Amino acid sequence: MSRKAKKVFKQSGVIPYRVTNGKIEVLLVTTSDCKNWVIPKGGICNGMSPPASAAKEAWEEAGVIGEVDGNELGRYKYRKKGKIYQVKTFLLAVETVLSDWPEANQRRREWLDPSKAIKRVKKASLKQILKGFS
Repeated sequence: MSRKAKKVFKQSGVIPYRVTNGKIEVLLVTTSDCKNWVIPKGGICNGMSPPASAAKEAWEEAGVIGEVDGNELGRYKYRKKGKIYQVKTFLLAVETVLSDWPEANQRRREWLDPSKAIKRVKKASLKQILKGFS
């Protein structure tokens, strides 16, 4: 008897970055329960490309606006409440950091050196994607 394949929910996310004093910094946000550090990500909106949808998530979750590189950086999977999600990741060159944004009361955000960001995130596959910066 074959097992029913689990549905994989597709998401897109960005690694927001900026260059300060000649050094790259990446932006991480906390999950909505503030327990873990992640990148801004979410379900791909109907009628939007994965990069455009990821840019929308960056605005909602991290309060940053910028230019998304349409080339996929990598993918990683995670589980949440029994569901499996696959996240396509893209780079976002941050141009504007807002002081108020839709999820400002639900999340924290922090600019980090890439090596510190790698230590903060839990998912090994996301760590691998972030290693491209260090």
